[in-house]
Amino acid sequence: MELLFEISGWAGAVAILSAYLAVSMGWLKAGKGFQTSNLLGACAFIINGAFHEAWPSVVTNIAWFLISAVALLRMRSGQESPAAAAEAPQVQFPGVPDTTGQLALVEAPRAASFT
Repeated sequence: MELLFEISGWAGAVAILSAYLAVSMGWLKAGKGFQTSNLLGACAFIINGAFHEAWPSVVTNIAWFLISAVALLRMRSGQESPAAAAEAPQVQFPGVPDTTGQLALVEAPRAASFT
């Protein structure tokens, strides 16, 4: 039975980290898939944390679960989050990398020549 609780903890870690990686790399938008993965990962962490009596982790993951659940309920009812409703077009600033892993190349300023 202890093995089941350990598997639950590792599965939760994989779910949450995979979702975070996918959104951070631009492979996935922060939509239903992201929120569902966070919700399931939080459930798995709650189970594992309760088994190990790690109450700060349990409380944190209950909050994580509730945030994901509310987001999913809003998506289901057709309401968009305020951030998604006011989403502006992407702006790429020179010299600042975007989230796809590509780096912007910026030339070094050239010294003025006084000849």
